[in-house]
Amino acid sequence: MLHTLRPRAALAALLLGAALPLGLPAAAREAPQPGAAAALRKPSVVILATGGTIAGAGAEASNSATYQAAKVPVDKLIAALPNLGEVATVRGEQVFQIASESFTNAQLVQLAKRVAALLKQDDVDGIVITHGTDTLEETALFLDLVVRSDKPIVVVGSMRPSTALSADGALNLTDAVVTAASPDSRGKGVLVTMNDEIQAGRDVSKRINIKPSAFASQWGPLGMVVEGKTYYFRAPVKRRGPSSEFDIDTIDALPEVAIVYGSGNMSPVAYTAAVQAGAKAIIHAGTGNGSVAGYLVDTLRDLRAKGTLIIRSSRVGDGFVLRNAEQPDDKYDWVVAHDLNPQKAKILAAVALTKTGDTRELQRIFWEY
Repeated sequence: MLHTLRPRAALAALLLGAALPLGLPAAAREAPQPGAAAALRKPSVVILATGGTIAGAGAEASNSATYQAAKVPVDKLIAALPNLGEVATVRGEQVFQIASESFTNAQLVQLAKRVAALLKQDDVDGIVITHGTDTLEETALFLDLVVRSDKPIVVVGSMRPSTALSADGALNLTDAVVTAASPDSRGKGVLVTMNDEIQAGRDVSKRINIKPSAFASQWGPLGMVVEGKTYYFRAPVKRRGPSSEFDIDTIDALPEVAIVYGSGNMSPVAYTAAVQAGAKAIIHAGTGNGSVAGYLVDTLRDLRAKGTLIIRSSRVGDGFVLRNAEQPDDKYDWVVAHDLNPQKAKILAAVALTKTGDTRELQRIFWEY
């Protein structure tokens, strides 16, 4: 039997050899096709660390809410997860080391400029940003608005420090790298990975302060990360990334925008004080449909007449503010924030004001983004 197979094998070898160009050196015949090396290259992901709980440490393993944030540097975060090297080529940069409630507009701009610069490099396929959860949603929206790249940007945090029992940071960070390395994540805007879910950075908000399932969106997650693989079920439709009219390369500072929280028995002093402190716009975090108490209407109309922009948002977690409902926005020249909560409305208003102060244009921007 062996003797009968050998001639056939020799014939097959001759036929395969005949398919190659005559006179081609053996090394060239064995060389990979153009682009093959790039296809085999692992994705390159840069982790930009800013601090927060994911870099925090507590005194006791039972401490999940009592700890010091922003203690662990990025190199130790990466070293603690050697499996990341199986997903992508990973390197880290320590941009800040702060708790996220201490983020300023200047730091938002600095971070976004670094993200944009890295994503312009051919050897960077995606960015992961470790971030404290308190203002993570604002940073995610800001990057979504001003970084004009379709490469994945993933913002990630944790609700428990690494020293706590059942710490969630290691899996969240691993899922973030998986998401940033996935070709399926391109073009979907800034993403947030927490608790196995992939959320749209524009939509997601911190809903509770003591559970790993803290982040949610009324519109639902875009997908999930399960056992190191991304699964997407929907895509965002609002303008973002390459389709945005805003560009961090042209933004060096953000105008001041204030939020005034609505309640019963309010005083107009909060609004006038915000303007005196330099606010160019006020986000009214109203009750219900962004409602404005009757005794405050004259104050807000007077502020608008003197140049301050009034944007009606809602303190209610879900839903959206209807224009010309509760208040005649057209008559008063006010803007509504649509489905953006007050803190996200503040970010979009600040970015929009770098281009325009016209209320019709601002309302268009709130509809489109």
